[in-house]
Amino acid sequence: MQLSTNISDYNIILGSKSPRRKEILSKMGIKFKVTQIDFNEDTDLSKPIEEVAQSISILKANSFNQLKKNDILICADTIVSVNNKIFGKPETKEDAFKMLEELSNKKHKVSTGVTIKSVTQIKTFYETTFVHFKKLNKAEINYYIENYKPFDKAGAYGIQEWIGLIGIEKIEGSYFNVVGLPSSKLYTHLIKFINEEN
Repeated sequence: MQLSTNISDYNIILGSKSPRRKEILSKMGIKFKVTQIDFNEDTDLSKPIEEVAQSISILKANSFNQLKKNDILICADTIVSVNNKIFGKPETKEDAFKMLEELSNKKHKVSTGVTIKSVTQIKTFYETTFVHFKKLNKAEINYYIENYKPFDKAGAYGIQEWIGLIGIEKIEGSYFNVVGLPSSKLYTHLIKFINEEN
């Protein structure tokens, strides 16, 4: 099948060190290279998390100033929250335990902000998914932290890992958004972005 818009005509750059985002983009059949972007992540955390996630993805994209003609940069940021309280990446086992204990037996929100940037344009969007955890006991939480060390994950968990398999009762929205990249919406926006490049 020939796609109406040939993504492979462009140099796609993923501005992320996340192995999950790399895996999702690869599974989408998109050829890309990875660049790590150092940037100041300071932003107003009092805003709705959809705005925070988009703001951080824009900061990432705007911190990369090496784009050339035919380059398209993709940056993303995923945020986990319960009742507007943002859960970042845990720094210690204690942090991770507190986060998972707070997520236990609750519905929480996962929002990913995505920014697509070229030399001529920049577009930003977000995707939100609601995740329902069953009641997790202390042994389950400790087992997960000890064996999976989720210190690089917002909210101290990966939906694709053991804790997701045994602890998540249902989700409302995109599964891949929770992993780190809303693949369907990204594909739609990327095609539209490329069409506007021409």
